[in-house]
Amino acid sequence: MEIKDLQKLLTSYHIELTDQMIASFSLYSKLLEEWNEKINLTAIDPEEYVEKHYYDSLLVVKTLSFDNQSVLDIGTGAGFPGIPLKIVFPDIDLVLVEPTAKRCHFLQEVVDQLGLKKVRILNYRAEDLGLEYRESFDIVLARAVANLSVILELSIPFVKVDGVFIALKGPSGKEELEKAKHAIKTLSTKLIKLDESTLPSDHSLRLNCVFLKLKPTHIKYPRNYAQIKRKPL
Repeated sequence: MEIKDLQKLLTSYHIELTDQMIASFSLYSKLLEEWNEKINLTAIDPEEYVEKHYYDSLLVVKTLSFDNQSVLDIGTGAGFPGIPLKIVFPDIDLVLVEPTAKRCHFLQEVVDQLGLKKVRILNYRAEDLGLEYRESFDIVLARAVANLSVILELSIPFVKVDGVFIALKGPSGKEELEKAKHAIKTLSTKLIKLDESTLPSDHSLRLNCVFLKLKPTHIKYPRNYAQIKRKPL
């Protein structure tokens, strides 16, 4: 898939890519390819970046409007889904959380080279974020970070009451949802939408699980990661 194909697909979601956005995606691809030779950013081949990173990240626009929202991307890695969303919705206030310092250096280079504004990069694990970030985001996102029970505990504490968390999942998403029922209840949230899509080239399934936060999260969550892994909710 090329940028022109992405442009065509996004029109069905009422999104028009400007020349500046197209240029930003092209530069992003260039930086990804260059930096991937030095540090581990992605196993995806460059010719698949547009479909398997950009389009995949932007499938969340089927679910929600991102205009002028505060957005937290947990475990963003090489910037997914946060950076593609920021390119398309430049007015969002975006925070990228990534525990690997080298990837944070890459993300800063992307932000600088693309001239992105209102983006903060935090070199932290989600469970180590300070109290100032609790319940302060309209939308929290996580793509390919951990199983659903784990990522719910890491994410829900940072969502505002009446805000949403979106877990970007593959084919295992429905099975993970069944196993996460206790976590969903414990964290005072509920599934409000399950968006299914397929990628054009291989028809692989993508599931975006959308959760509404109903009440404030107990201060004991998130626990430290060793506890979360040892005894998921």
